[in-house]
Amino acid sequence: MNAEATVAVPLARRPPGVLAGLLVTARPKQWTKNLILFGPLVFAYKLLSPELLLRAIAAFVSFCLVSSAMYALNDALDVDGDRQHPAKRDRPLPSGQISLGHALAWAVLLGAAGLGLGFAVNLETGLCAAGYLALMLGYSTMLKHFVLLDVFAIAGGFILRAVAGALAIHVVISPWLYVCTLLLALFLGFSKRYNELLVLQDSAASHRRALADYSMPMLEQLTAILVASTIMAYSLYTFSAESLPANHSMMLTIPLVLYGIFRYYYLVHKKNLGGAPELVLLRDVPLIVDVILWALVSVAVLYLGGR
Repeated sequence: MNAEATVAVPLARRPPGVLAGLLVTARPKQWTKNLILFGPLVFAYKLLSPELLLRAIAAFVSFCLVSSAMYALNDALDVDGDRQHPAKRDRPLPSGQISLGHALAWAVLLGAAGLGLGFAVNLETGLCAAGYLALMLGYSTMLKHFVLLDVFAIAGGFILRAVAGALAIHVVISPWLYVCTLLLALFLGFSKRYNELLVLQDSAASHRRALADYSMPMLEQLTAILVASTIMAYSLYTFSAESLPANHSMMLTIPLVLYGIFRYYYLVHKKNLGGAPELVLLRDVPLIVDVILWALVSVAVLYLGGR
């Protein structure tokens, strides 16, 4: 019987190795979220300091490891619900490519490595990494089941990234950057919930309990409010932050931010792509070009425009 079962499974459908599955579970495409750790380095005029750049890179790698640890743990906790999701059921754990034991051991290994590297940068960065792990553990086990708090917990993870980027190089950055980070993270989070409701429809609540308390009109209104709030906060930042050039040349980046946010809003509501922000950033060419232009103009304004 076993031999017949083996023959019956097409060779092309047999899952690849465990190592490949563990790499996918680490979600390397999600590491783009940790690029925010470089924000304090750039906006504090420290980008050209080799020592501080290395510290920022180490902090970035630390958060890549701890965030990957949480993705692996979250997959282990959500394995039953993921099997009901049209896309998530193909992930290594729900598809059977790796076992539950593999996922848990991988989470412990990645978390320990990330924390070790964080504390190697300095005590503050290590504490931020530990705080991120604690927050995400709370999210995975409890907070994700509560409407609104689930998205605020995710946004808190982005704030901790920004704080860690500043503490890693011992600089103080404008509070406006934290406000903009919070608003943008909330926008991305509620856009993802919108996509989940759209894709899962009647089975949404069985996949994620909090989705039963959301509605499409509610999420449309929340995302619209956050779009306006993010644009307003960023605009105020460009001409009121004391750390920016006195000639207000940072305002040149406002049209790029406008286009980027509107482009993502379009992709969420017209192309149904809000479920994976990291993939949108890696695949949508207009958005990629816009982000690159924003980065180039920002660096030019900060480092060539004078203070």
